[in-house]
Amino acid sequence: MGEKRSNFTGKLGFVLAAAGSAVGLGNIWRFPYLAAKYGGGIFLLVYLILAVTFGFALMIAEIAIGRKTGQSAISAFTTLNKKFSFVGVIASVVPAIILPYYSVIGGWVTKYLFVFVTGGAKASASDTFFTDFIAKPMEPIGWFLLFIGLTALVVLLGVEKGIEKVSKFMMPILVVLVLVVSIYGLTVDGAMDGLVYYLKPDFSKFSATTVLAAMGQLFYSMSLAMGIMITYGSYMKKDVNLASSVKQIEFFDTGIAFLAGLMIIPAVFAFSGGDAAALNKGPSLMFITLPKVFDSMAGGTIIGAVFFLLVLFAALTSSISLFETVVSIVRDKLGWSRKVTCVVVLVFSVALGIPSSLGFGIWDSISVMGLTILDMFDFVSNNVLMPVVAFFTCILVGYVIKPKAIIEEVELNGPFTRKTLFTVVIKYIAPICIVLILVSSILDVLGIAKI
Repeated sequence: MGEKRSNFTGKLGFVLAAAGSAVGLGNIWRFPYLAAKYGGGIFLLVYLILAVTFGFALMIAEIAIGRKTGQSAISAFTTLNKKFSFVGVIASVVPAIILPYYSVIGGWVTKYLFVFVTGGAKASASDTFFTDFIAKPMEPIGWFLLFIGLTALVVLLGVEKGIEKVSKFMMPILVVLVLVVSIYGLTVDGAMDGLVYYLKPDFSKFSATTVLAAMGQLFYSMSLAMGIMITYGSYMKKDVNLASSVKQIEFFDTGIAFLAGLMIIPAVFAFSGGDAAALNKGPSLMFITLPKVFDSMAGGTIIGAVFFLLVLFAALTSSISLFETVVSIVRDKLGWSRKVTCVVVLVFSVALGIPSSLGFGIWDSISVMGLTILDMFDFVSNNVLMPVVAFFTCILVGYVIKPKAIIEEVELNGPFTRKTLFTVVIKYIAPICIVLILVSSILDVLGIAKI
């Protein structure tokens, strides 16, 4: 390859870019919904415990694999063990599937920001506003093209001038905006009851499904098992402390997820008179329920605009990492220039994204296992392929190259104080848990069992 492999300039650039990847729509709308569904405080407690054990071990493994090999997913797994090259292939398919439909949802977020900024907040609170919008054939596609075009532009600029610069700008602003909306939401009458529900663990609501739901959320939330952390690890300089970087990424990611719950649960609780069911799954929470909540607030138009701006930033930092991962994989494999690869990935993503968008409109009669086109892509990538990648990553690290290979990479620049925990989780706990996630999510979509 003619071009030299890019690098982040240092620890701050790497941490903010990786945290930006991890902080996305999974944190902002999926985490609060799951927290509300699975008992509030008890889900939060389980998630925090899993984040510093299960999540930490998997993230350390992926970033260390990337830095150790200096390659993105396919080449990294092949370098470590040729028999595991298929894991790299599956890991590479994941971001290629997620990027198009994720950008469709990013387009919806961009549309709502535009609506709130241009004074259409009242209209957005009507019951049919969202369904009428996504059912149109062309308008959602236009917003999707704008969103993915912005994503492609940042990636085209490269790791230092594009991804790192944008992450250093957007992540601090995102944190400030989340804090502002969270604090404001707590001033709404009735919000304190929601706050207690969210923060106080009710151990009577603890169950195996709570653990599985929290573990499944870790994949979404921390950008695990989709080649992203391997790619970003390959751009990480050898003199950057890997263990402390992962701690900081986790702190960012878990902190934003916690604040998103703080931002959404008390306000929706107050609006719905204490009904946890109002925190519906999926798009209805962000695009139907929350506009109604903002409409009922004093100054709701401004708060709504701020909210959708921060969601747009979160969505963009994640879509950039997805796009960059696909670009990196193609470049490592085919040796193309960044410019050519970006154009090819953009065209591919647009071709795959348009059916996801039209699946809510003129193609709404098309379904697979009862799922829309977008939901089908989401199920295959998140519920099937990601657990498969994570499982085989644990087998590779735990039993083939051995945990020692990862520990040595981590200890290049500082002690790895949690190496015993890492070894136990990666060899014994994570593989079993991942199989349970995979089985339960497949049974769930088949309607045999419900999580």
